[in-house]
Amino acid sequence: MHSARNFESIAIIFNPNSTGDAPELAEQLQVKLKDMLSYAPEITLQPTEHAGHAVELARTAAAKGGDVLVVSVSGDGGYNEVVNGVMQAGNPQAVCAVMAAGNANDHRRITGTKPLEEAIVEGHVRKIDLLSIHTGQKEGQPLEYAHSYIGFGLTPVVATELEKGSKGALTEMVSVIKTFSKFEPFAIRTSDGKRRKFDSLVFANIPEMAKYATLSEAEDHPSDGKFEVIVFPHMPKWRVLLTALRATTQGLGDQPSVSSYEFTTLKPLPYQMDGEVKTVEANVKVRVECAPAALATVG
Repeated sequence: MHSARNFESIAIIFNPNSTGDAPELAEQLQVKLKDMLSYAPEITLQPTEHAGHAVELARTAAAKGGDVLVVSVSGDGGYNEVVNGVMQAGNPQAVCAVMAAGNANDHRRITGTKPLEEAIVEGHVRKIDLLSIHTGQKEGQPLEYAHSYIGFGLTPVVATELEKGSKGALTEMVSVIKTFSKFEPFAIRTSDGKRRKFDSLVFANIPEMAKYATLSEAEDHPSDGKFEVIVFPHMPKWRVLLTALRATTQGLGDQPSVSSYEFTTLKPLPYQMDGEVKTVEANVKVRVECAPAALATVG
């Protein structure tokens, strides 16, 4: 156990236009910390103004140097931006945390150990792994990081559809079924040089995703220097549906753990990082790696 940390500054980043209660939760956290902490750090509320702004805010906050805590009051996607901003700042003393306030809160649900304000007061910082993905970045360009998972195939397609609609459970289910009926598999060239066709390919740093699916029997805390690879080779749709059903009811069981995975895209390919959908161009060598103990966190 590391000695307790006192923070010189605490930046609380949130989306003021979120569909959840992020603004209220952010304000409540600021009030609780001022009341509970035995020292007096600078605690600022930092609302985002546009997509990607959380990356900038987190990078600026962490780049000040010293013992800074950057808290994301958001779901998985908002926290992804904050984590990437802190990683870009290059401050080894910077610490990240997330307070769940979004539609998908997989990371907080899996890794959280106690109420966030209590954890900040205790100041016990631990290190967890991240996933990094290289999609042809030029030298000097920052890598992209995921705190929970990176998914190709059905995962980002479903995520894109969910983002278009409202997010009630029934609407989500209808959206998934409609998307699934139109879904086409994708092909990649794996590291052995073979062309392979998949329905879904997920690299997971935590054992659950999308609130419902248990991907693997991995330990809950993502700090083993490896990630799980969950592969759905192309198969008839009824079999994909059965596999997805198994994931939501009994889990998919043990999955292979690796520290890196490489393949080459044949066509432009969407992918999802912690709920954020992006695209990689055709004929790009993609490399997913574990970044061991890359992120300092509390909570």
